[in-house]
This record gives sequence, C-alpha cells and structure tokens, in this order.
Amino acid sequence: MSRPSATLTVWASAWLAGAAAPDDVLDALAPWADAHDVVAVDDAAADATDLPLPTRPPSSLTFLLAALRRAAPRGQARLVLPVAGDIRGLPGPGAFSDAALAAGEGILFPDAGLGAVPGIVADGVLRWTVHVVRDQLPPPDYVPLNHAEFDLRDQVRQSASVLTSLGVARHRPGVREEIAAALRSRPRSMWPDGMPPTSLRVLQHADEVDAILAAASVDEPGGALSASAASARRDALRPIETAVRVARRAAVAEAVRVLATSPAV
Repeated sequence: MSRPSATLTVWASAWLAGAAAPDDVLDALAPWADAHDVVAVDDAAADATDLPLPTRPPSSLTFLLAALRRAAPRGQARLVLPVAGDIRGLPGPGAFSDAALAAGEGILFPDAGLGAVPGIVADGVLRWTVHVVRDQLPPPDYVPLNHAEFDLRDQVRQSASVLTSLGVARHRPGVREEIAAALRSRPRSMWPDGMPPTSLRVLQHADEVDAILAAASVDEPGGALSASAASARRDALRPIETAVRVARRAAVAEAVRVLATSPAV
C-alpha cells in the first residue's frame, strides 16, 4: 500500500515551500502510527541536524522539519522505493542506501544533503532515522505521470492472461472481499490542498493494484503451487510491481513539483 515515505515526501516539500503548516504535516502522518520519533543514524547526522543518536531519547518530526529548514529553506524531497534489482534513485553504496533497500522506501532531501528511512520500532511507533547523504545523487528518474499511469494499466492487462493460465487469477471464495478489506485497512492518506488530481488518481490506482497483487500472491487453501508455477507467478507479477513503484514515484514527484510553486499559506 502507499508508504509513509510518500506522505512525508509530499508534505515536507509543501511545508518547505510555504504551502502547508507544521501541524498539517504531523496530522497527515498520524494515520501511519500513533507516534513518530526521529533519530540521527550516527555522529555525522547528529552534528548536521541536532537530532539525537539512537542511544538517546528520540526527538520528533517537528525537529526534523526544523533541521530541513535550516539546511535548505526551499528544498524539495524525493521519494525512493528501492527493491533488489531496482535501486533507481539511490545514492552510492552507504548506510542510507542499505537502510532504504531493507525498508523498501525512503526519502532524500537533496538540497539539504540528508535522507530519512522509516521503520516500526514498537507497536504503534514509527521511527524515522536520518542520514547524511553526501554522495552525488543520480538525476531524478523522471517519468511523465501520464506515461506511468498508462504503463501501470498496460502491465495489469498483459499479465492477466499469464496469471489466469496459472490459476492465480481464478476466482476463489472471498477473494474480492480480501481485496476490499485490504483497501479498507490501509491508512487513510491525507494530502495538501493543491494536490494534483492526476497524482491522487494514480496513487489510488496503485493502491488498488497493490491489493490485487497481494491477493494474487496467496496460494489457494490446500492448493500450493509447484515450484515451477510459483516461479512463473513471480515472473508475471514482477513487471506489475515495478509499474506500481514507478507510478507512485511519478505521482509523488508531480505533486512535489506542483506544490513547490503553490502560493504560501
């Protein structure tokens, strides 16, 4: 489902642009966890941000926002959604890249030279670990949003016949209810005023496809797939998973672009 990193990427960019208030950012992240704390991964990050090390009591998102404002008053954030075999957007090897790859998500603040990676540390507590990112970043992986949306729909269509032949897309009792329940259980995303409607539509569609992927990845009770069929299923699902990540990054990047030019609140 949509990631907390996507939420903070959009809202932090809106706040840095003067298009949102700090309380708006905190409210938007509330559905993801009862509490959000913030730490610096090491001494270099602590010196750069005045955030505490993990051995000290954690700080809060308010102090992370303040650190970003000091480092780059008009900076913008960039969402990364890396997985093994697709590490687009990451800087060179290092602690941030390793942490983002392990989490499957993260945020880069290129102008501030910082990055943040979320992770659950306790029931209802999401911790954002902040890194100094000094490596030269690759150029943004720009994909026109309409292209990303088309490719997502096209990949779903192309894979449907393969999944059907494997029996994965075959109707099983309750599968529609599984998908609906997954969508209902996702945190309710809140977005800034001025969020592009196309970005909203693509993010919603990506969530819907994600729920379908989760259902397609579950073997029918008592009917586990053979190793060869399971491998074929993974191969069929992989292009859709990639298209979901590309669509989310494109939708968030477009939102950041638009909100960065919005009138200040």
